[in-house]
Amino acid sequence: MSNAQVGDVDDVHPADFIEAKFQGGTVLDFHKYVADHFDTSKASKGKMVASFTISESGEITDIRIVEITTVEAAQEFIRILKAAPKWEPAKKGGKPASMKIKLPLVYN
Repeated sequence: MSNAQVGDVDDVHPADFIEAKFQGGTVLDFHKYVADHFDTSKASKGKMVASFTISESGEITDIRIVEITTVEAAQEFIRILKAAPKWEPAKKGGKPASMKIKLPLVYN
């Protein structure tokens, strides 16, 4: 069992924008996915923040760790993001659109 937790995501989108969905849910459901899959044996206590894009096809792209504690923890975070299932892409004006996400992860 993992002792990882994720924080809130604060984004503002236009009225005709529908956020990307993770397995039929929201970004909060993806928070749970990341926390459940993070191997805390690869990292000591800390906090990281990743930014990435959900593409128009629902894939996670442009992964960047913008706040890091250790290289091993960052590699584990990237591994989880790369292995994650596809998302239902965001929509703008009824058409698929990319969506940027900043995801904090606290682990101990």
